Amino acid sequence: MGRAEGTEDSAVSGWVCGVGVGPGDPELLTLKGLRVIQRADVLAYPAPLEGQSFARSIVAPHLDDARIELAIRMPMQAARFPARAVYDRAVQDIATHLEAGRGVAVLCQGDPFLYGSFLYLFGRLSADWPVDVVPGVSSLTACAAAAGSALAARNDVLSVLPAPLADPELEARLSACDAAALVKVGRHFERVRTLLMRLDLGDCARLVVHAGLPDERVLPLDGVDPADVPYFSTILLHKRGRAWL
Repeated sequence: MGRAEGTEDSAVSGWVCGVGVGPGDPELLTLKGLRVIQRADVLAYPAPLEGQSFARSIVAPHLDDARIELAIRMPMQAARFPARAVYDRAVQDIATHLEAGRGVAVLCQGDPFLYGSFLYLFGRLSADWPVDVVPGVSSLTACAAAAGSALAARNDVLSVLPAPLADPELEARLSACDAAALVKVGRHFERVRTLLMRLDLGDCARLVVHAGLPDERVLPLDGVDPADVPYFSTILLHKRGRAWL
């Protein structure tokens, strides 16, 4: 049992825990994650430079006013991420609460260790403090559920590929796998779609947007307007069409 779950040691000193809150559907928050959040004295979460935090909105129905909140404001543009100075400052703020004996829950959309923002905090905090991590439902599994399409089966090789990779590297990695999830699609959609069509993979691919949310969409690639693809979109493909075939 970790310090965030109520050990004797955590009663006399501060603790910190990164909590994966899932891809967006509040019902995909784990019971363990909820327990840590409700026990925390301080709730920290990533937020855009202006406006509300998406991670906080996921857990909002479970919150009250009995805790301190720490918004970690950062630029959300991919070209400026991660923002080193932002994380350095956030660690200083969190450490202040830890030194005061408070428990800090840090929210992370999806899973903290799968392209999660918390991993940058973990790398800094864990040098001086014990840090617990509660895994969360990842966007990959949420997208697969939304599309009704298994990611992989048997001895399939599944590759998770960031869409910003250059075409030659994407092509090489696609040629070596049985199934792929292309993440962070956004403004790269048209280029990636062109590549998949050239590789005859377009028909076995689907774009998933906002999996698990009210505006969820699952679309064939030829039915997508490139101007309407947000950054956090995912393309799923399997070379057999379906993993169970």
